[in-house]
Amino acid sequence: MEMKNIRKITGLIGLGLLFTFILGLAHSISTGFAGFWGGLPFLVIAIIVLSMVAYDYWDECIRKS
Repeated sequence: MEMKNIRKITGLIGLGLLFTFILGLAHSISTGFAGFWGGLPFLVIAIIVLSMVAYDYWDECIRKS
């Protein structure tokens, strides 16, 4: 298997795990003690950071192909 394909697959797995963890954390904060308005700043920051991570994956693995 080529290094490009390995990089795409492992990057996609890592991206999925990171998205699952961060969005699950944001969900538990928003539905727990902090409530929706208390968890909203974390959710906004998480969405911004995850969009940067997704762009970096696309830039490194997909666009360079």
